[in-house]
Amino acid sequence: MAAHPASTAAEDYLERIHALMETKGYARVSDIAGELGLRPPSVSLMVQRLAKLGYLDYERYRGLRLTEEGRAVARRIQRRHAILERFFALIGVRRSQAEKDIEGIEHHLSAETLGRLEELVDRLNNSPANPSKHREPAALQPRRKPAKLTKT
Repeated sequence: MAAHPASTAAEDYLERIHALMETKGYARVSDIAGELGLRPPSVSLMVQRLAKLGYLDYERYRGLRLTEEGRAVARRIQRRHAILERFFALIGVRRSQAEKDIEGIEHHLSAETLGRLEELVDRLNNSPANPSKHREPAALQPRRKPAKLTKT
């Protein structure tokens, strides 16, 4: 188990490393830097820090892999992200805006709040009164301009 709870920055790194490993099968410092829009030396320092904290195994010039603790943190953040994506889609927030908002709040929600949000999303998605139950979420649909009101 890691000695310290992961910081927001550490969680972002672990989430991105996990996603890279799922899609590419590996994660290199240069890949992580590209994904996060950072310079490789900065990423290398954080990777070394994460290794010291027990979140990943890292050998310079050899690559890295998440430890079980690192995978657990990454999965937890990915789950938070997915719940928030579903919530924002349900209330009609554009995907691009939702991504910005999710990055701003995903690390700051308590487990209780997140659980309640998930229950709400599930309940609303499964409601027979939900007209979009079998359609693409509103956040993914193009916005329509409201019809102009005319006097008759």
